[in-house]
Amino acid sequence: MGTVAALYRYPVKSMLGEAVHSVAVTESGLAGDRAWAVLDETGAVGSAKHPRKWGALLRCRSRVDDAGRVRVVLPDGVDLPVQDPELRLRLSKLLDRQVFVSAEVPEHGRLERAVPEYEGGVPDAVRESAVVDATGETVTTGGVARGTFFDYGRVHLVTTAALARMREVYPAGDFDARRFRPNLVVDTGAGPGFPEDAWPGSRLRVGEALFSVAVPTPRCVVPTLGHDELPPDPGIMRAVAREHRVPVFDLGRLSCLGVYLEVLEAGTVQVGDAITVQAPDA
Repeated sequence: MGTVAALYRYPVKSMLGEAVHSVAVTESGLAGDRAWAVLDETGAVGSAKHPRKWGALLRCRSRVDDAGRVRVVLPDGVDLPVQDPELRLRLSKLLDRQVFVSAEVPEHGRLERAVPEYEGGVPDAVRESAVVDATGETVTTGGVARGTFFDYGRVHLVTTAALARMREVYPAGDFDARRFRPNLVVDTGAGPGFPEDAWPGSRLRVGEALFSVAVPTPRCVVPTLGHDELPPDPGIMRAVAREHRVPVFDLGRLSCLGVYLEVLEAGTVQVGDAITVQAPDA
């Protein structure tokens, strides 16, 4: 069906992450992925889905060093261990309010999301419940997946076919996979776009690991923001909204690119590993 073209993990939620050649997959996802998050004193979990409040996190990069410690490189190039008290001070200055970095998920942590103006960005019922917050942004508030800093699925996959199709739809846009913050980028060859639409309910064997395909990935505003050298581009998600709105649970047809996976069997996954799609009872 395809091969693993790239692997990414994001040790601190909503910061830039790192490409890895090989990674252990546990029942919680890729080892070290979203293990930490930035929080503020209101209990909000730092997420670039609310760009006015947390977008500056995408100017920071998180990585795991050779000793297995998480480090953060700040916009000015300063490189600090995630537990260094200096990091809290510098992030508070960057975000213009008191924040801290934690590996402990708060029991009632809040996750705020800006509501995009294009149709299919959020379910209609959610859009109707949105409010304008102190930043002037129209937002909805929810929670993270229980006991984790993930929004929903533990693993996120995008295909090269979907990205190639979106480049055809919006040639001016740079559909670099990094905009969509995947864990796995799968090279599906020269076939038609969005082969992953047929996968929910199936299993994927990837290297030593086995995943179940849960649901298409509804997209937020994050792909429109700047990532590393990739410039901001609101046209990215407008194009996805025009081209690829698919049913998600009972939430209606949402703008999606990629799929969420859950881990059935742990194991090591490497760039170049073959990927096979299995029927649910395989």
